[in-house]
Amino acid sequence: MAKKTSLPAKPADALKLDHQLCFALHSASLAMTKVYRKLLAPLGLTYPQYLVMLVLWEQDARTVSQIGERLFLDSATLTPLLKRLESAGLVTRARAAQDERQVVITLTRTGKSLKTRAAEVPYQVLCATALDIRRAGPLKAQLEALRHDLIEHLPD
Repeated sequence: MAKKTSLPAKPADALKLDHQLCFALHSASLAMTKVYRKLLAPLGLTYPQYLVMLVLWEQDARTVSQIGERLFLDSATLTPLLKRLESAGLVTRARAAQDERQVVITLTRTGKSLKTRAAEVPYQVLCATALDIRRAGPLKAQLEALRHDLIEHLPD
């Protein structure tokens, strides 16, 4: 069981690892990614690929920039990921007819059918967290608010 920590009482303690909010978020993210790695392996997806598929399952035929905005990722990060999804036969990439500078990502039949197999993943993740819905919802909202605040207050 991890030891409980609080904010440092003395400025000299501010640089202790256990007092870092960033490390708590980072290590929780690593643990979450390990859970997803095991759950997504049978689907042939990595966690970042799963995120892209979630976006496309919500609304198919999105541009790379639309996917990037939704996932807070730039096109340099997305392009290799999308190429791998295309190689796996899950999506197609095509230039937009209206603006050839944009690339539209569309699910294939295989990509669409994978949604059914992935349907249990969120429930399995929730079980792995040992959180119930009453606790998970507020935690998610707090993390989203934190993300918003961090983006709004980025240093210049």
